[in-house]
Amino acid sequence: MNSSIGFDNERYLRLQTEEIIERVERFNNKLYLEFGGKLLYDYHAARVLPGYDPNAKMLLLSKLKDKADILLCIYAGDIERKKIRADFGITYDADALKLIDDLRNWDIDVLGVVITRFEGQPAAVHFKNKLERRGIRVYTHRFTKGYPTDVDMIVSDEGYGVNDYVFSEKPLVIVTGPGPGSGKLATCLSQLYHDHKRGIRSGYAKFETFPVWNMPLKHPVNVAYEAATADIRDFNLIDPFHMEAYGQMAVNYNRDVEVFPVLYRIMEKITGGESFYRSPTDMGVNKVGFAIENDEVIREAAKQEIIRRFFRYRCEYAMGFAERETFQKVELYMKEFNLSAEDRSVVAPARDAALAAQTTNKGNEGIYCGASIELKDGTIVTGSNSPLMHAATSLVIHAIKHLAGIPDQLALLPDYVTESVRNLKTRILNESSVSLDLEEALIVLSVSTMTNPAANLALEKLKDLKDCEVHMTHIPTPGDEAGLRRIGVNLTSDPNFATKNLFMT
Repeated sequence: MNSSIGFDNERYLRLQTEEIIERVERFNNKLYLEFGGKLLYDYHAARVLPGYDPNAKMLLLSKLKDKADILLCIYAGDIERKKIRADFGITYDADALKLIDDLRNWDIDVLGVVITRFEGQPAAVHFKNKLERRGIRVYTHRFTKGYPTDVDMIVSDEGYGVNDYVFSEKPLVIVTGPGPGSGKLATCLSQLYHDHKRGIRSGYAKFETFPVWNMPLKHPVNVAYEAATADIRDFNLIDPFHMEAYGQMAVNYNRDVEVFPVLYRIMEKITGGESFYRSPTDMGVNKVGFAIENDEVIREAAKQEIIRRFFRYRCEYAMGFAERETFQKVELYMKEFNLSAEDRSVVAPARDAALAAQTTNKGNEGIYCGASIELKDGTIVTGSNSPLMHAATSLVIHAIKHLAGIPDQLALLPDYVTESVRNLKTRILNESSVSLDLEEALIVLSVSTMTNPAANLALEKLKDLKDCEVHMTHIPTPGDEAGLRRIGVNLTSDPNFATKNLFMT
């Protein structure tokens, strides 16, 4: 067994698939399965469970696609506010479009898109029109009248009854959406209501990944989940309903526990008294805890994720996207495990690189930035900014030269190409910055492969940087961030700005 692997993905897929099929059969071959978390590219799960495939859910769906329809939910308020998915840097509505394209690439069609809590918001109307004119079915659900206390109103023609009904012939309907609060649960319950009115005795379950119900409450994997959701104030707790029903400890999270009494009453009202579940943990389909091979490996990986989240929220606070309470909460998690920022192996080398650049250029004005990457073999490579390139650019160039065995003194970016780009930026586009950000540098590098065999060799090594750990002493510019995201590194940065300018392009 690979000592860096802590999770058996194949075993997980087998167990999870079996559990889903059993749950479908339990509900007369009609189940609405709410997918929590990300359907695709679940890099959080891949980071805290080394061995987990970030597309595990899609691999599972591809096995079930003949039995399953996909229903995509998106909250109208998120469209209106242009809420951003941080790992891709795109808005939730753009993420929904991307998800539809990604599903099609897996030969899976989307049954439709449900815009939840729709009140005619202009941006949501525009999104609806865009989808419909591209042949995508769109359904709208308004805020449920009477929710959460008036169950008689909720389960009535004035409550769930006013929502569009989504007809599906397949036994399994996967209900997913970008981010938390997209209205997945309400959509499932609305569908249950309409089904039971039509004599279809359908059921509901939730596809869970985190928290892992059969692991300790304070296991680093479960705490890392709390850190990941600190911005929305989620927290884990022992499921009191499960303890009362079975005398068994199980970990769940606050929103599921808080909503369970209401959910229980709603489902009883819909079904005419039949109770599906005795606890929120019962609702979940979660076999993650049964596929862990090496607890020590995943503990360490989860602790590293807590540190990453600390850096991320500090930067978001500096940029005005997060509140102080958010990063302070994650800071407490770090103290629980005696963690410090320097426990992330790339942090100190990046800061040392910035200090070295400042010392070398003593007397020159400017902010000196450092960057560091840990390669797959454990080698640490650093970079810093200069009049020619940003720190991220310097880092990537140094890293791929190291991997390709190219001597430091051999230039990869020809002077005539870089000078041409600098001329374009300053004389044609009237930009003040002449140094190359990472996106620009990668274009220059690709152009130089036509005349420089070493550049071609180095370019091929870019793919070896995927999933490597990177730290920067300053918040990356948009061009650096986009380039690093495309390479696929795990990036953190200190909450410092690389320029005193307030506007950055």
